[in-house]
Amino acid sequence: MKAVRFHEYGDPSVLRHEDVEQPSPGAGQVLIQVAATSFNGVDGNIRAGFMRGPIPVTLPHTPGIDVSGTVAALGEGVTGFAVGDRVVGFLPMTGDGAAAEYTVAPAEILAPAPTAIPLADAAALPTVGLTAWQALFDHAKLAAGQRVLINGAGGAVGGYAVQLAKNAGAYVIAATGPRGADRATAAGADEVLEHGTTPAAGSVDVVLNLAPIEPAQLAALLDPIRPGGVLVNTTVWMPAPSDEQRGVRGIDLFVRSDAGQLGELVALIDAGQLRVGVAQRVPLAELPAVHAQAAAAALPGKTVIVVTSA
Repeated sequence: MKAVRFHEYGDPSVLRHEDVEQPSPGAGQVLIQVAATSFNGVDGNIRAGFMRGPIPVTLPHTPGIDVSGTVAALGEGVTGFAVGDRVVGFLPMTGDGAAAEYTVAPAEILAPAPTAIPLADAAALPTVGLTAWQALFDHAKLAAGQRVLINGAGGAVGGYAVQLAKNAGAYVIAATGPRGADRATAAGADEVLEHGTTPAAGSVDVVLNLAPIEPAQLAALLDPIRPGGVLVNTTVWMPAPSDEQRGVRGIDLFVRSDAGQLGELVALIDAGQLRVGVAQRVPLAELPAVHAQAAAAALPGKTVIVVTSA
């Protein structure tokens, strides 16, 4: 089968589109004929060698932590799935990913794929959708009637976060650059602020930071939070600050796979209550070019890598 792998850490030129042996599912695993994967920033950081501590991988390594596809075979002990089922999942970051015609996945991390969108486009959902869900509901405990500031709302995670917060009955203030303002508005934001500006002091219950900002800028995001509120930060290399005097908690988020939450996101998509954004679709052989785009900060948005199986 064809796969894209890197045999050494480095810039996007280390990625090779090559022939590799098709994997077989072990106990508790599912073999997936891959429809698509998608690019996430962590893919580039792993390839470059920046994540060797928290995310150790074995070389050569196949990237692609998101997967959508069709069940091709079941490992021993797997129940709840059948050959031919369409599935979606967030793969373990330390294992081989879905930039290949086939990949294996723990059955426990998979959810039925949405039926309202193309199977390939479903690969745009898992990592960013789960990040938004876990930030808002697991960590911030967002509730109806609360006010939330989403900093970096124009990006892939931000688009889901705005929609999910609105679905939950929150008042959503989106902070984003000029290119993201229209996307934030389309996602349902009640207000859109220019990136780098914040609401009045003590005017929001929750701040979600999705942007790679300077420490001083992150600290400034505490100001608009009411006493007892929460700052959830997804840029985990920069710890979230707190304000103990006002009881404002800072929480760092590192997304985890959760099939139950992924299933809830899929249900929202199929109910027409959550839109999946895809900026471009490229074939598997062009994945190195996508990494190069990302390294140059030139990605137009969420990118789906479409796999053509043999």
